[in-house]
Parts: sequence; C-alpha cells; structure tokens
Amino acid sequence: MTDWTSYRLQDFVPFTEQVYFRLMERMGETFWPLHLLMLALGGGALVLALTARPRPALVLMTPVWIFVAVAFFLQRYAQLNWAGQYVGYAFMGQAALFLLISVSGWGLNDRQVGLRGTVVVGVLLGISGLVGVPLATLPADGSWYQAQTFGIHPDPTALVSLGMVMLGLRGTARWLASIVPVLWLVISGLTLLALHSPGPSPFTAGAFPG
Repeated sequence: MTDWTSYRLQDFVPFTEQVYFRLMERMGETFWPLHLLMLALGGGALVLALTARPRPALVLMTPVWIFVAVAFFLQRYAQLNWAGQYVGYAFMGQAALFLLISVSGWGLNDRQVGLRGTVVVGVLLGISGLVGVPLATLPADGSWYQAQTFGIHPDPTALVSLGMVMLGLRGTARWLASIVPVLWLVISGLTLLALHSPGPSPFTAGAFPG
C-alpha cells in the first residue's frame, strides 16, 4: 500500500522551474502582439462590469478563456503535465459558463451603486491581474516575454476574471463562476511553492467572493 505521507509537494510537479518559466516565455514570444488586444478586452470587461453592464463583459471574457484553454493548456502545458488537459477542459467549461450566464441573464448584477466592499475588491483584483502580475513577473535579467499577461497566461486571466465576477455577478452565479479561477490560482500557487519560485504567489492575490 502506498504511503502518501512519504510524498512531497515537489513529487506532484513533473517539471523544473526553468522549464515552467520557459513555457511562459514561449507563450509571450509566440503570441505577441496579441497581448495588446487581450489587455484591451480585459480592461473593457472590467469597465463594463463596473458600469452595470455585465452581459457584454461576460461575452468579452468568453473567447479569452477558450484561447487560454487551447493555446496554453491543451497545446503546451499538457505536454509537461498530464493534468494540463483536464485543466484546459475546465477553462473551456468556464468560457461556456460565462456565455450561458450572459445569454440567460441569470445572476447578473446590473444595478451597481456606490463603493461597496465587493466593488473595491473587484477593482483591485482586476488591476492586479492587468497590471500587477505583468510587473511582478517581469524578470530583472531576462526576456520581457516572461511577463505574464491577461489573456495569454492563466494566472492574470483568472485574477481579472475574478474581478469581473465580483463586479458583474451576484448570489449563486458569483460563487459558481469563481470556482475555476480560484482553483487554478490555488494550483498555480502550489506549483510555485513546489518549484521554490521567488515569484509572486496567487495565494496573496486571489480573493473569495462574498
């Protein structure tokens, strides 16, 4: 019988820190200058959600999640980690959920008023994903393509999406739409811990909806 207590966190990460960040760099190199369009989509989605127009915000987010699912997880990350395929499917499911909510109107928060706690948290999450993560992951000595950006890499994509969810959804829809982004941020944080990476951990950036 397997003694699970003998395993370390590192035993569940089948690649090295160098390989992991080379993957991030390859994504940046391959898809530049798509970053600019993605940042515009992310910023637009946040503004729409902040101004009580969550339906088009969700529509903008849908192709972003499909792109990250296919280009990052299914085509690249899955070659390093067998679980990447299933994460890719989860990201595609998240895109489908965004589209379903936008079409049905279920849980839309279209009456945004005042600076409530959820509004502040949503804005902070969005800004951290659009600006904070790229700056924090920009290497001091290396290619700037390693900087992780919304719509190209999963961590900032999850953060910005959480911000949009906090601003644009309410009730059960908010919680349901937060599951995949939060779970990925936890997985990413554990991966960085296993790799002993000095980079920022999503544990300190993510937030759970209230």
